[in-house]
This record gives sequence, C-alpha cells and structure tokens, in this order.
Amino acid sequence: MATDFDKVINRKGTHSLKYDFATVRGKKADILPLWVADMDFQAPKAVRERLFEIVEHGIFGYSDTLEDYFRAVKSWYKRRFDWEIESDWIIKTPGIVFALAMAVKAYTEPGESVLMLQPVYYPFREVIEDNGRKLIGSPLKLEDGHYTIDFEDMEKKIRENAVKLLLFCSPHNPVGRVWKREELEKVAALCLKYHDTLVSDEIHSDIVYKGHKHQMMASISEEIADITVTCTAPSKTFNVAGLQLSNIIISNPKLREKFKHEVMQAGYSQPNLMGMEACQTAYENGEEWLEELLVYLQGNVDFVRDYLKQEIPKIRLIEPEGTYLLWLDCRELGLSVEELEHLVVDEANLWLDPGFIFGAVGEGFERINIACPRQTLRQAMNQLRDALNAEAFLN
Repeated sequence: MATDFDKVINRKGTHSLKYDFATVRGKKADILPLWVADMDFQAPKAVRERLFEIVEHGIFGYSDTLEDYFRAVKSWYKRRFDWEIESDWIIKTPGIVFALAMAVKAYTEPGESVLMLQPVYYPFREVIEDNGRKLIGSPLKLEDGHYTIDFEDMEKKIRENAVKLLLFCSPHNPVGRVWKREELEKVAALCLKYHDTLVSDEIHSDIVYKGHKHQMMASISEEIADITVTCTAPSKTFNVAGLQLSNIIISNPKLREKFKHEVMQAGYSQPNLMGMEACQTAYENGEEWLEELLVYLQGNVDFVRDYLKQEIPKIRLIEPEGTYLLWLDCRELGLSVEELEHLVVDEANLWLDPGFIFGAVGEGFERINIACPRQTLRQAMNQLRDALNAEAFLN
C-alpha cells in the first residue's frame, strides 16, 4: 500500500474529541478511546498538500464554491454510484447533524411525528426531540446475527402516529447494514403511500465491504428522488470531519427551497475554506487512497471476528456490510447495562459507545470504531479479554 495504515500517530494534545476530552467527560486520562466516528489515519496526501498550499498563501477570507467544486462532487457520485446529479441540487452545510436538524424544522411542525429505525445514530433522536417533535421508533429485527427492517411495524407506526418525516440511515450506523435495493424500495414505498418526506443519511456510503454495494436512495427512481433529501459528506470517507463540510442533495425544488430557507434562518452561508478545498481534492484525487483504506478496514474486521471467536466467544460480532463501526453483541455475558459499562470503562479501560444510547433495543451491545492501526485494535481487544478474565471482575 502507498499509505502506511499501521503507523500509530499521537493525537493527544491536538484538541481531539476522541483523545483529549476523557477527563472532561468523566473517564480516566489514559483510557483507550474507540468511540467517536473519526479515523486515526492521516487524510490522503493530496488533501494534505492542498491544505498546505492554502496555509502557505496565508489568506483565509470568505470563500465559496465554483463549478469546479460541483463538477468534482457530481463526478464522484456518477463514478462510484452511477447517480447523476445537478449542481443546483447541492446545498452545502457544516455537517450532516446540522442538516438533519434543518430538515426536521423544514418539513415538520412542532409536535408532529418523526420516525427512525432503532438502534440508530443517537443525534437522530436529539435533533427530533430538541426541536420539539415527537420521536417514533420502529425497532429493526435481529435474527441469526442479521438485522432487517420490520416493514409491518414501520407502517403501523407511520399510520398510527401520522408521521410526517423519516430519518433513515444508509448504510446503517451502528448495525452496519448496507441495505439492498429491494429494501430501499419498500422503505420509499411507505413514504410515498403516506406522503412522508424521506431524509437519507448516506455519510457512510463509501465504506462498503466486498460482496455488498451501496445504492443511493434517490437514484432508484425520479418518484423516490422527488421525496428524498440525501445527506452526504467526505468526512467519514477521508477523515476530514473537523473541516465541517457536507453536501445535501435535493432534486425537488420545493423541498430544496424549504431546506435552504431553514439554513439561511440559522445564519449559515459560505462554507469553511479548508472544508470545501479538502472535499474537492479528495473527490478528484483520493480514490486510490480509499481503495487501500477499504482493504485495511476489511483486515481489521477479520481480526476482530477471529479474536472474538478465539478469545472472547461470549461476545459476538454483528457482521458488518459497511461502515468502520462494529456492533458487538455482549448479551451472552449476562450483564446489566450498568455492569457492562463498568466492565468496559472501569475494568477494560476502554471508551466505546454503549449500545443503549442508540435506543433501548441497543442495550447489551457496544459500538467500537475500528478505523485505527491494528496494534491499537489488538490492544483494545486484549484489554477487554483481560478484564473479562480478571478475578476481581468475576468476583
């Protein structure tokens, strides 16, 4: 590989949310963090070189995107997903969570119902409840280690609660599903039937493993595109989340204008200079780096799977189809939510995301970020194994 993903880079002292805020958040200073969804790898060399050029120029004034930026974004989605989009469909925001909040405000009124499929990325809940909307959860079904959508329950919840908006995660965080086209069509069909707007968070669309293919929801048909708001960003793919740039793609002019109105009301206009330059450069010159990353991440998945089978058989890996966030089934340990948190945080000295924060159906699970050098991942697994084997814990 051209990139050394095994290289351990010290992130402490860089204002890293993952590494520098343990004590602020009540954890031990030396805890090993594998929680927040960024990577411990440097961004592609081409991106770093472009940012160096901008720093060297030394002027960081108000900036905005020209057609070369839109061309790079459009080319990426055509090349990678066979999805043709137009420049004027693209609305830039500082992040996808911000965009989700704008969508909730644009397409619902206070007190109206918003549906999400649980367990799911916890800011979904926050942007619904913090904006005074009613959260309606439909649990995914887990059978033989595989999650599927309970369409019967989903329709029942939509009908009984007069749901106006669906926040949908594709690929799914945290369970790692890459939804098949027929599943997406069924989701969209329900939204069309009940006249719901569909907000599809597809930030993880580039992180998909062999044997699986991500289908952009809005690319299925014009009818589906007409009700869909697609949330995309280079942040997860190229590890540039701190540069705060997302591309929200909306083909329906009415939906687009409603969304833009909320963004303007929030006071956001021009994007971060570094973010837009990183996005364009990554989409133009980062594809080889991404392909190498996917190979390395697959190796990390294989490592965790084998390690759990051999060393911690009571913890089971929910086989991921996409994302670099693994969902670990710890229910066979027989621990309460509090006991599992004590094991992971206090005994294993690991900072993971506990499953219950993704919804009650996540209780007994842990989410672990594997976008790190393998020796870091090995250390985390060893700490978890040793904590489980410790006499102090067993007593």
